[in-house]
Amino acid sequence: MTQPVFDILLEKLTYGGEAMGRLPDGRAVFVPFGLPGEQVRVELVEEKKGFARGILLEILKTSPERIAAKCKHFGVCGGCHYQNLPYEKQLTAKTEILRDQLQRIGKIENPPVKPIVASPLEWNYRNHVQFHLTAEGRIGFINSRGYSTLPIEECHLPEIGINTFWPDLQFESNEGVERVSLRSGQDEELMVVLESENPETPELEIEADVSVVHLFDDHPVVIAGESYLSMKIAERDFRVSAASFFQVNTRMAEKMVEHLAEKLPVTESATLLDVYCGVGLFSAFFARKYQRVIGIESSESACEDFAFNLDEFDNVELYEGEAETILPGLADRIDAPLHMIVDPPRAGIEKHALDAIININPQVIAYVSCDPSTLARDAARLINGGYQLVEVTPFDLFPQTYHIESISIFEKK
Repeated sequence: MTQPVFDILLEKLTYGGEAMGRLPDGRAVFVPFGLPGEQVRVELVEEKKGFARGILLEILKTSPERIAAKCKHFGVCGGCHYQNLPYEKQLTAKTEILRDQLQRIGKIENPPVKPIVASPLEWNYRNHVQFHLTAEGRIGFINSRGYSTLPIEECHLPEIGINTFWPDLQFESNEGVERVSLRSGQDEELMVVLESENPETPELEIEADVSVVHLFDDHPVVIAGESYLSMKIAERDFRVSAASFFQVNTRMAEKMVEHLAEKLPVTESATLLDVYCGVGLFSAFFARKYQRVIGIESSESACEDFAFNLDEFDNVELYEGEAETILPGLADRIDAPLHMIVDPPRAGIEKHALDAIININPQVIAYVSCDPSTLARDAARLINGGYQLVEVTPFDLFPQTYHIESISIFEKK
């Protein structure tokens, strides 16, 4: 059955990497890889009552801002969204999108969005990249339509060490391996992580001097080398295990640490509560400045890394478990003044965890977000709970993509 085709004018970029236009009936239509101001021909692939999604068939009038993409797979691969836009325009678009999300979802008038912090590297910035495998065992990414793996011959986002190594990875077939991750640490360390839903460890022969780890249900089996990498942030070493999360843009992680050090009003008598603390990236830089540091983390692997990375401090406590389970029990065990860092996953702060945060009543909350829509939702609840949004600073950890990191500072009124 033939899908409807329309000629439309694209108006603006939206969160998710799409450009928005209007259909003749007034519904919004979202189109990947288009740019504002372009007249395009689109084929609708999804229709809802209030909106539709389309694919770009032809650009009838090209934006003067459009540039040639660096990667041959751009437009087919789902990894990048903005290679057709100059970097300074990407930064402007992300700032506007963040502001729009805070206004539209959070109902925050004139949100105090500060200038975006640009990445020192526009390309080759990722210390961690996750590949999928085709049925034939070829390395690739999920395609832009989201339903199959696209074999690739190049990618310009991973660090040079990863990019030098991955083309030599060969698999007979996917053999139950769901994903293959490559991570790079300091001193040219490399780790290959094989993720599967099969407890049987796959066979993989690699002649290079790299660590190889099989992850099944987040439990590591070391095939070669070590189960962890060493990452260096602002002259401090961090152990990061195969199953542990770590910021993928090392240089921007340093800028975020510097920003938090500048914005948190540290006093020696205060307590810092680090929620979703991971391997201790933020706690490690504040443990000497606060009287007491409390970390909360649900990942067993990250908790083990946190304990290793902050072993030198005797004023640090760590609770392993879900934030919504642990936070309510801490309310009567923390004295003021209390400051808080929250760095939740993309889904934002879980509802009951946010209730507990408001009840605990920290004087200052630094909210590290990787999703402006869930940030806007949570910001509205914090404001209703008696907090003032002082400022929001976007950080571009992911050039060439739609993803937006930010740090928001909330103060108790």
